[in-house]
Amino acid sequence: MSVNRIKDLGLPLMNLVKLRGTPILQQLLLEERLLRSSTDNWCIINDGTNVPNIVMGMSGKACELVELEPVIRDRIPVIKRFTGGGTVIVDENTLFVSLICNRNDVPNVQPYPRSVMAWSGSLYSDVFNGTSEFQLRENDYVFGDRKFGGNA
Repeated sequence: MSVNRIKDLGLPLMNLVKLRGTPILQQLLLEERLLRSSTDNWCIINDGTNVPNIVMGMSGKACELVELEPVIRDRIPVIKRFTGGGTVIVDENTLFVSLICNRNDVPNVQPYPRSVMAWSGSLYSDVFNGTSEFQLRENDYVFGDRKFGGNA
């Protein structure tokens, strides 16, 4: 179906950016730039980051959340993202999926974590249809008792 035909149906468009091994800092900078300068919808998929990193939310304190001695010894970069969220370790085995959506294209979703998670949880429920273990638990996506993603 052509782009013009989709627009005629009144459906919002989603720009897709597929990356492989892009450093997480570059991805975060791209996301922030798109969030601040574009009114389009974006789905950014990055299959792994080139080296392990620790990513913290903007209010996180490294001295409270990271074991500094081994991080310094092993020269693991610690990055603060421009959004909130917990502290995570990411590496080449991490699949990143980021959604940046225009508020008008998802009118029933408020720009707050609980509302975003409810919306994205229903989206991923369709993706994982038939996988009875998938659940949205607070701010985390889980298969059974194993967390595999969440909201940043």
